[in-house]
Amino acid sequence: MRNLRSYEILDFLKKHRRCSIEELREKFGVSSATIHRDVAALVARGAVNRVRGGVTARETPLAADASRTGASSWRDRMEVNGSAKERIAQQALDLVSEGDIVFLDSSTTVACFASALAQAPIRALTLVTNSVAVIEKFASCPPYWVLIGLGGSYDAQLHSFLGAETLRQLERLALTKAFVSAFGVDDHNATTNHEQQAGLLARVFDMAPQKYLLCDKTKIGRTGLHRLLPVAGFDEVISG
Repeated sequence: MRNLRSYEILDFLKKHRRCSIEELREKFGVSSATIHRDVAALVARGAVNRVRGGVTARETPLAADASRTGASSWRDRMEVNGSAKERIAQQALDLVSEGDIVFLDSSTTVACFASALAQAPIRALTLVTNSVAVIEKFASCPPYWVLIGLGGSYDAQLHSFLGAETLRQLERLALTKAFVSAFGVDDHNATTNHEQQAGLLARVFDMAPQKYLLCDKTKIGRTGLHRLLPVAGFDEVISG
């Protein structure tokens, strides 16, 4: 509950910019000790500023800083470079055809693509994903589309399911196209900092005849720990 309430506190501060500890305690209906712990955790993360008598919203969003290290939460990253992700999503729509079986990874860029895809005039489409965000968006998709959500162990940082069970479920399927993003893209490889995600995508790349990399320009020139695929191995790289 504390994690969810922390996000609610941040949303509240975005609207009000500054408030007292007592205002937060009354707003969220918790004890003084609880709200002090929540605020202390947010201050330690650098998400808010502690000032005399209360807290203020951080002028420079934590997400912008954390995205450089890959340590930010999924929700934080969703807010970074939103306009670029939307442009990338619109360009990627041209790559989807009637009857495709499309894998969508758990990146925030691909989540934006899923939102755009839900509005596309495509009559027959199957989506395969381990992303909780993409699954949640399926309510907006045409009712005759098919969604296959891969289960497994939930990973909070990636807001997705990963692990051996996820791989077992994937193995039973067929794919025609895969849309993924990455932590970094250098002259040679697309990379990630998440070992289990790298393992899942390695199998996806083996299965999908066509592979597309969606990445905003902040990803270009940096390198993560685990290699996903050589850049030349993608059918197309869309960056904005």
